[in-house]
Amino acid sequence: MKNKLIIISVHVLAWMLLMLVPFLSTYQVLQSLVLDSKELKFIPLIVSGVGFILIFYINYFFLIPIFLFTKKYLKYILLFLGSIVCVLFFTNLVFYYFDFNPEKLEKINPIIHSIKPIAAANNILMLLISFVAAYCLALLTKMKQIEQEKLSAQIASLKSQINPHFLFNTLNSIYATAIEKSPQTAEMVAKLSEMMRYTMSETQNDVVDLEDEIAYVDNFIELQKMRLDDKIKLEYKTEGNFSGLKIAPMLLIPFIENSFKHGVNSEEDSNIYILIEVKEAEFHLKVINNKVQTQKETSERSGLGIENTKHRLQLIYPTKHMLTIKDTVQSFRVSLHINLQ
Repeated sequence: MKNKLIIISVHVLAWMLLMLVPFLSTYQVLQSLVLDSKELKFIPLIVSGVGFILIFYINYFFLIPIFLFTKKYLKYILLFLGSIVCVLFFTNLVFYYFDFNPEKLEKINPIIHSIKPIAAANNILMLLISFVAAYCLALLTKMKQIEQEKLSAQIASLKSQINPHFLFNTLNSIYATAIEKSPQTAEMVAKLSEMMRYTMSETQNDVVDLEDEIAYVDNFIELQKMRLDDKIKLEYKTEGNFSGLKIAPMLLIPFIENSFKHGVNSEEDSNIYILIEVKEAEFHLKVINNKVQTQKETSERSGLGIENTKHRLQLIYPTKHMLTIKDTVQSFRVSLHINLQ
């Protein structure tokens, strides 16, 4: 709450200082020309100020994040021009209501004609300042969001990517295997160790080698296979050359982990299909599982993980990804395309 009050105070102060530019350059002129009404002298200053403020916040909250940052330049230009037209229409309505007619005043005092270029220059300058300020502030906000998402992803990876439920089952499997003196014991411990190392270190980077991300998925699936019943049908395939490509860490595992959480039940038919492929720099993840009965807590946790991942994709790959999720009563399907170039 305190931070919001500070931000609002900064915005109010910034606009007050910015409005001094047209006020100082035109008020004295208007005061000498319009003598019959004190209120009338403030109308063009107040209305134009409100107009620029509206254009700024329409840009900052809506147009720049949704269209300019996603490279929809034509839509942005059209909507930006449309917002200017709407503001001008609003301005003319207010002028009409207060009977403030520049042409009428020009007939009364021809000097107004000479200050038109000053007023036009002020408007263009204020419009330019409004755009630059909105763009810079929106860019700063986006950078803060990305940094916050990165930190949240690191914390989430430490807390939940190897969640206690999965870790407990894995350790039980290792214990049971050790009792039987199976050679799989060392392999299981090694895979778990690699996963924990990756989670603890690599996820702190903005991007990681795609090969390392796939290796993490491989280890996760192999450990899952070791603890699952043989009657659970799992098909996992990787295709293409992953070397030389980078990807944001921990983007894939929420969808894959979700398939095991919602698609595995020893008392029901369980089918999971996972495909990871790369064609040149085009990455594709496909996950399909049929739905089985799961614990409510598990369902809620996995749903939150997918929502966080969708938000990360929007921030990191706003124009370079396509995510399709089909959630039906019988199955859950995920198709994720990312351009890694």
